[in-house]
Amino acid sequence: MSQSLLSNKKIILGVTGSIALYKACEWVRNFQKNGADLQVIMTTSAQEFVSPLSFAALSGNKVFLDMFDPEEAESIPHIQLGQTCDLMLIAPATAQTIARLAHGLADDLLSTVVLAATCPVLICPAMNSKMYLNPATQANLQKLRNYGYTIIEPDSGEMACGDTGPGRLPEWEPVYENVLSALLPQDYADQQIVVTAGPTQEPLDPVRFLSNRSSGKMGYAIAKAARRRGAKVTLISGPSSLPSPAGITVKKVKTAQEMYDETFLHYEQASIIIKAAAVSDYRPEECQAEKIKKGADKEEISLVANQDILKALGAHKASKSPHQPLLIGFAAESSRHFEEGQRKLQEKNLDMIVINDIKGKKTGFESDTNKVTLLDSNGAKEELPLLSKDETAMRILDKILSLKQTVG
Repeated sequence: MSQSLLSNKKIILGVTGSIALYKACEWVRNFQKNGADLQVIMTTSAQEFVSPLSFAALSGNKVFLDMFDPEEAESIPHIQLGQTCDLMLIAPATAQTIARLAHGLADDLLSTVVLAATCPVLICPAMNSKMYLNPATQANLQKLRNYGYTIIEPDSGEMACGDTGPGRLPEWEPVYENVLSALLPQDYADQQIVVTAGPTQEPLDPVRFLSNRSSGKMGYAIAKAARRRGAKVTLISGPSSLPSPAGITVKKVKTAQEMYDETFLHYEQASIIIKAAAVSDYRPEECQAEKIKKGADKEEISLVANQDILKALGAHKASKSPHQPLLIGFAAESSRHFEEGQRKLQEKNLDMIVINDIKGKKTGFESDTNKVTLLDSNGAKEELPLLSKDETAMRILDKILSLKQTVG
């Protein structure tokens, strides 16, 4: 079965003396669930809040506490720890630790490891709002940015002390996204990508609509993967229960016409357009102003075709427009998968099409895995194995990148 994007990554979590430390305990569990090899460094103040035994039990590894641990003397941990891992995350990072790092001090194990580190370093400030907003703290944070460290902005809200404002340790999701971005190549850093996702809803009356079973998971996974690899992403989403991804511009729409309008609104700025949405092919010819009452044994609804957004994009691309974004389509098929994908690739003037079997038990709507076939305009065909949708998204982006290099 597929692996997580964090599988076998060596990560150091540095924890310091903040009441927000309890969140870091849960983050250790999340890293473990995602297959990371995690080691924890605790400052002396951090040990006043949580026992090292807790982090050892959660991580399954020894917790490092002392720069001069006689049991580790031969390995020189204050040097090798930051040079043998893939990433360091300091969370929570107190004002004291931030000041120490900003001035290049090396008076405890954590600061020394950071100073000698050759891997990306991410820092999550967590402190009282007034401490966070103090000009000295802000100046120290700017120094760390200038040094090349990534500062993950804190949340705002009520503090343990009762104050309200910025300084709360953020939730796991934005931290996880920043961790993945730091670990992945930023090979999409110069790309502006538009992704469509989810179903559309075509109103029949004030309470009913025509739609489909699309959850939006594949499109959202592609948007997040592109953002993790450095792209500027606009996600045009039909109705979905999925949370809006961090760091992505999300445009919410309902109908096929709204998705058509929003997609063409962003056409000129996009270098790549990925149409993963399941757009309704038809809509009721008329939306009733009042709820349709139950009465007759048989009710007929007249339907009219919606505009084919993907075909319209392909036609626009085929025109004399000087702007030519790479155009990627999706084909959700229940039979004749290759033939239908090939037909749509040619008829809609696409650069690539992603074909998936909607009848598969692990590849249909709402599933967390997918097994797709990629066809491109150069005649290449690639069948991907069953993967998580996150990994499928990464493989699709790999193919798009190589395709973009051939078509310009």
